[in-house]
Amino acid sequence: MLFTQEHEELRRTVRNFVEKEINPYVPEWEAAGRFPIHEVFKKMGDLGLLGVTKPEEYGGMGLDYSYGLIVAEEIGGAACGGVPLSIGVQTDMATPALARFGSDELKRDYLAPAIAGDMVASIAVSEPHAGSDVANIKTHAKKDGDDYVINGTKMWITNSPSADFFCLLANTSDDKPHINKSLIIVPKDAAGITVDKPLNKLGMRSSETAQVFFDDVRVPRGNLIGQEGMGFMMQMMQFQEERLWGAANALKGCDNLIHDTIEYARARPVFGMSLLDNQSVHFKLAELQTEVELLRALVWQACETYVNGGDVLRLASMAKLKAGRLLREVADGCMQYWGGNGFMWDNPASQLYRDGRLASIGGGADEVMLGIICKTMGILPGKKK
Repeated sequence: MLFTQEHEELRRTVRNFVEKEINPYVPEWEAAGRFPIHEVFKKMGDLGLLGVTKPEEYGGMGLDYSYGLIVAEEIGGAACGGVPLSIGVQTDMATPALARFGSDELKRDYLAPAIAGDMVASIAVSEPHAGSDVANIKTHAKKDGDDYVINGTKMWITNSPSADFFCLLANTSDDKPHINKSLIIVPKDAAGITVDKPLNKLGMRSSETAQVFFDDVRVPRGNLIGQEGMGFMMQMMQFQEERLWGAANALKGCDNLIHDTIEYARARPVFGMSLLDNQSVHFKLAELQTEVELLRALVWQACETYVNGGDVLRLASMAKLKAGRLLREVADGCMQYWGGNGFMWDNPASQLYRDGRLASIGGGADEVMLGIICKTMGILPGKKK
């Protein structure tokens, strides 16, 4: 992947934003269990950072996906995972299908304000019994005149307590699971929506996540994204961008923790020498940094393929799988060298340990990624290449 001066200018802009507008406030936001999402998103919108890859006619920059991953990678430099997660939901999980398949009216009413930072978006797919098993969702939207009437429950919905609208996946017919689903834009203020209290999560503490109930919620049928019955396909497309975003977002957090651990180990005396001077320690840190660089190469290879119109199903799944596992490996490996300090709540290693664990669950569990990879390799039981 060859980066231009424009890529580097964008990288510098995002890095400065993280250093000035996010990191100084992370301890406060983590303790509060939330951050001022509308305020932060508005600042990002004013800089154009919420619509880097979105159409210019709706306020975006109209740039290719490599610029979006620059944002994802640099936002990963935040000193927590929750704020980047909320941003990623806005840019790469709840709005790609809207930007690509939505009507002009929908894009003007919802996409443009999301790009500007005037609205917070949320993606409503997972349900209590259907996380990675998207085909098994039960929420349904039945036609009634010019409206859809929506009933169901969504679970683990990031941004939902502060969201202005949902990009919701629902069954719109009794057909087969992969062709009976549609994506529908549902405004948060529609009658019949109840957002439960924020969930008490292991990590991602500054990102609000909650269960959402839809009880006879009426929305115009014009809020349908694209065509009825194409929701599963569109959601699978959104997953590709979500997975690439997640893998890119993991890079800077790993880089930063390895760097911080090196500095701590260099200054920490153990048995008359610097901890870093032990071969087992500096060799391990070198191995971890090598793994991060390998992931970085995979992410940008996938990005280049995607930008050039290629199929990235296998590469995106591999990148997402590797990112989730590497976050655990880096966090656990570095934590060991912090000793007792690493077990403290506000330590950078414990922060990545808590926040990074979600990467192997959200957006498709590791086992789902492995299944996809095996399918593309033609090695599933009973399948021929």
